[in-house]
Amino acid sequence: MAEIRYDVLGIGNAIVDVLAPAEDTFLKEHGMVKGSMALIDAQKAEELYAAMGSGTEASGGSAANTVAGIAALGGRACFFGKIRDDQLGQTFSNDIRNIGVDFPSAPAAGGAPTARCLIAVTPDAMRTMNTFLGACVELGPDDVDEALVAASAITYLEGYLWDPPRAKEAFLKAMDATRRAGRQVALSLSDGFCVDRHRDEFMDLVQHQVDILFANEQEIISLYEAESFGAAMQSVRGHCEIAAVTRAEKGSVITTKDEVHIIDAEPIDNVVDTTGAGDLYAAGFLMGFATGRCLPECGRMAGITAAEAISHMGARPETDLRALMKNNLV
Repeated sequence: MAEIRYDVLGIGNAIVDVLAPAEDTFLKEHGMVKGSMALIDAQKAEELYAAMGSGTEASGGSAANTVAGIAALGGRACFFGKIRDDQLGQTFSNDIRNIGVDFPSAPAAGGAPTARCLIAVTPDAMRTMNTFLGACVELGPDDVDEALVAASAITYLEGYLWDPPRAKEAFLKAMDATRRAGRQVALSLSDGFCVDRHRDEFMDLVQHQVDILFANEQEIISLYEAESFGAAMQSVRGHCEIAAVTRAEKGSVITTKDEVHIIDAEPIDNVVDTTGAGDLYAAGFLMGFATGRCLPECGRMAGITAAEAISHMGARPETDLRALMKNNLV
């Protein structure tokens, strides 16, 4: 087996987030489903960008946020994602490298521009995302370096990748390389609408390919078409090695075939923006898991990083996560 070079290698959409405050009336006016993610075309992206007013630009993307969290925690992280050789592409590559993540993906010289996600943040801190995938749809199997995958303890994949056909091919190639190398696959279900579109395929992945599954309460219920959260959690037990499911202010539940751990949410004075909460939850959990911690400790680490993420605008950490972990993990 090859020597481990990275704790976590993430593969996902390379996106620059544009976050702006909005009222519920704005969501209704533009046909948005509160708390969801919708894919939009270039024209809709331009219309929303103009309508949202002034916002904050920050590099994002689900798996990219997770590996950024890994690096901020002191872990070794790598990311594959497709960008264009434009201003937003340069912003993305600079941001992810500056936080300490290896980013070997070469920018495309032509084609669609770098992706952007327009995020409306309502006063209750809920985020509603509208994503123009742009260059992301060109991510394909040639962008997956199997040697780097084999040198990573965990390969982390976002469910959003299952939409574009070439990205799905990259997803499958990465999982195959991970399996052949004797490493572990982690998957985030990403969004309830992803689950609705790809339920049967996701179920097959969870049962046969995935070692560590991340989901929120609504996503796991949707996956199993369950009548309740409890019923969904009973269904997922044994389908993969570990399922870590978030429940917002109720904390999270981590289950294996033989264990169930209920993790309380970390206290926080003010929830500002829930963008990236699940991504940073995964970062804390995976960092704990990669360094040999027990599942309850992994859950505590996940809760701490998720709490930091929702304490400010944007998904990337703004606090020294290593110091935060040292001060809060007892």
